[in-house]
Amino acid sequence: MAVKIRLARMGGKGKPFYRVVVADSESPRDGGFLEIVGHYNPRTQPVEVFLKEDRITAWIDKGAKPTLTVSQLIRKAAQNVG
Repeated sequence: MAVKIRLARMGGKGKPFYRVVVADSESPRDGGFLEIVGHYNPRTQPVEVFLKEDRITAWIDKGAKPTLTVSQLIRKAAQNVG
């Protein structure tokens, strides 16, 4: 089972926000997931990003692969903290 850290779309039509989830790579985008590790709201100013960095690190250590978008969010969050 390949595990990915990716975004799951939530919200209404034209009003998206996203959960950062750990899911099996074969499950649908908004389907089942193993754990919620954060959220991302691109509609606020400034953009709202919340990540559970300890849980993300734990999943990456277990072999989970973040998608390109999630890896960019992780990188930006790390720059804002430090």
